[in-house]
Amino acid sequence: MRQFVLGMLTAVITFTSAIAAEVSPAIVFALGGKFDKSFNQSAWDGAERFSKETGIKYRGFEIQNAAQREQAFRRFARDGANPVIAIGFDAAEALSKVAKEFPKTNFAIIDMVVGAPNVRSVVYKEHEGTFLVGIMAAMASKTGVMGFVGGMDIPLVRKFACGFAQGVKYQNPDGKVLQTMIGATPAAWNDPIKASEIAKAQMQRGADVIFGAAGASGLGALQAAVDAGKLGIGVDANQNYLHPGKMLTSMLKRVDIAVYNAFMDAKNDKWTNGINVLGLSEDGVGYALDKYNAELVNDEMKATVEKAKADILSGAIKVHDYMSDNSCPVK
Repeated sequence: MRQFVLGMLTAVITFTSAIAAEVSPAIVFALGGKFDKSFNQSAWDGAERFSKETGIKYRGFEIQNAAQREQAFRRFARDGANPVIAIGFDAAEALSKVAKEFPKTNFAIIDMVVGAPNVRSVVYKEHEGTFLVGIMAAMASKTGVMGFVGGMDIPLVRKFACGFAQGVKYQNPDGKVLQTMIGATPAAWNDPIKASEIAKAQMQRGADVIFGAAGASGLGALQAAVDAGKLGIGVDANQNYLHPGKMLTSMLKRVDIAVYNAFMDAKNDKWTNGINVLGLSEDGVGYALDKYNAELVNDEMKATVEKAKADILSGAIKVHDYMSDNSCPVK
C-alpha cells in the first residue's frame, strides 16, 4: 500500500511538473525598449508581476528594428514558448504570419486585431481615459491652452488626441488644444529631442499643460514642460514620479493587466483567443492619483473627474472614438 501511495504521489508530481513545463511565456517588446517608462515598461511590469507571483520565468526580447519582430516570434515559438505576447500595433503583420506557422502556439497582441484562431487581440478604449485627463487639464490650465505631443501619426494616436480634446471642451468650451505629431515612422517613438522642441513651440503659443503621448519621446515633452514651469501629463504607465509636484496626472493604459492576464490565463488553462477590449469598466484605462500629484488635484477636480467617469460608464457621456470613422467632433 505504501509503495502504491508513493507511486501515485510521484505520478502526481510528474504530471504537475509536466503542466508547469508547458507554460513558458515570452514577450516581444516594441521599439523603445522595456524601460521606456511608458508603454513597454507597463508591459514589463505585468510580466514581472506574473513571474514574482508564480515563480515562473518568462523570456523577453527588445527589438532594435522592425525586421527582428518576425524572427523573434518564430524563434520563441520554435523553442516552445507559449504564450508569446507581441507589444504594439506594428507587430500585427509579422505575428499574423508566424501564428499561421505555429497553430498550436497561443499568441497575443496589444493594440491591434489579428484575425487568427490562435491569437488574442487586446485593444483599449483610450478615448475614455484621455477624456478624463482632458477635463483635469482644462481645470488646471490658467491660459485655456493645452498641448498634445503625439508620437507616430497613426489613427491610434489621433484617438488619444481626440479623447483629450473632447475632455478639454467638455470642461471648458473655450479651451484650445494644440496638437502636433512627432513623425510618420516608428522613429517617432524614440525622439525625445524633437518632442521637447514641439512642446516648447506649443508653450510659446500659450500652452501651460503638456500631454506627452509619445512613448519614450514623450519624456522629452514632459521635461520641457517642467523646465518651463508648466504642468505635464504622462501616458500609459504612471509617470507622476518622474517630476513630483509637476505632473498633473498620467493617462493610464493598463498594458500590464493585459500581459499579466495573458500569462496567468495560460498558466491556469483558461486561455481564450479573440478580441479583448479594456476600457474604464474593466479598469483598463484611467488616470493616476498618488502622492506625487496629490497637491495638484484638489477636491473639486477629483469630484468633477469622478462624476464624468461615472457618466461615461452609465452612458450619460458618450466619448467619440476616432477609430470609428477617423474623425473628431472637436479640435
